Amino acid sequence: MAKLSFLAGFGAGYVLGSRAGRERYEQLRRTWDKAKDDPRLQSIAGMAQAKADDAVSTLKAQLGGEPQR
Repeated sequence: MAKLSFLAGFGAGYVLGSRAGRERYEQLRRTWDKAKDDPRLQSIAGMAQAKADDAVSTLKAQLGGEPQR
């Protein structure tokens, strides 16, 4: 599954990059750099990570692995 995700991401990046050119790539990169440092995005990412951790913990407990917190 990880290999498929990597290939899909690589393919999309290649197509977008080759069609848009370097200038557009730099514009997208600047926008991404600004967005990833935005405290609102950091907060959302933290909440998503906490929910994912809880879901994994619950699943492990249901499967008889690690005890639920």
